[in-house]
Amino acid sequence: MCVSRCLQCIGVSLVPMAIICMLSNVLLLLPDWKIHFLLEGHVTREATWATGLWGSGFLAAVLSGVLYSLLGLLASCTCSLVSATGLSQGPLCLYNSSSGLTWGVPLHSGYLYNQSLWSGVCVEPCSVVQWNLVLFGVMGATSALQAVICGFSVLNSLLGLILGQGFCHNKVRTLLYLGVGSVCVGVRI
Repeated sequence: MCVSRCLQCIGVSLVPMAIICMLSNVLLLLPDWKIHFLLEGHVTREATWATGLWGSGFLAAVLSGVLYSLLGLLASCTCSLVSATGLSQGPLCLYNSSSGLTWGVPLHSGYLYNQSLWSGVCVEPCSVVQWNLVLFGVMGATSALQAVICGFSVLNSLLGLILGQGFCHNKVRTLLYLGVGSVCVGVRI
């Protein structure tokens, strides 16, 4: 069965990607490897939405079939969009403002192209800009790939529904070879 083999391959490929997204999301919740930033609410909202855990993590890897693939596609797209938003907004960090040290999002659009801002603006957590760039980038790219795979799964499942489960079976009948002396004779079955 071509459809079931394809879905099996898709499922196997989604599992490692789901693990990557889940790990990336957990690490985004622990900037500088410290939990107190999360407990004090000093983590970007995109990280706390945990789309890497539920979107590209659990749902995208577990679901199969047309409806489930659609849900996996939606979840993966959501994670990819949230990751892109997290990248474009910049990290939540402690920075020097005109009123003193303040928690906020001091970096705005364009910070991705100005590396001099990456280490000079945020005081705490240490290297939070690079942390967010790498992890949101990995999570976004992985979930985008999952969305493509889930989209392919939807198309494959729909083809299986429309054309039948055996639509890609080889139509050539097998031949039974009988050894007669040193000559093989082919007989159609």
